[in-house]
Amino acid sequence: MAIKTSKTQWRDVVLVCKKCSKKLKGGGFGPDGDKTLKKALRKYLKAGKGRKAELAVIETACFDVCPKNAVIAVNAAQPKQLLIVPVGADLLEVKARLGLIDHRRVRPELTLVED
Repeated sequence: MAIKTSKTQWRDVVLVCKKCSKKLKGGGFGPDGDKTLKKALRKYLKAGKGRKAELAVIETACFDVCPKNAVIAVNAAQPKQLLIVPVGADLLEVKARLGLIDHRRVRPELTLVED
């Protein structure tokens, strides 16, 4: 059987530790603190689902770091830097620390209004 390919529109891939996420019963992320890091990032970054999304947030096996009250995440384009994301972390900071700088969701810039 020949090796085949499947196209995606992914620009970024974020891997999140499934084991860390399971240890945090009730999630710990998002505005209400009730979402897993995977779900919070998908919603906050407007990631979409499947191969047509620009961002893939995928749960993966353990990274063997196992922090308390935190989840390990990594941008697949920068595998040398594992991010330890504590419960309740600001998702804007998580986005920046993962190197996800693009137009999916950005903080509005302050504009000066002249009279």
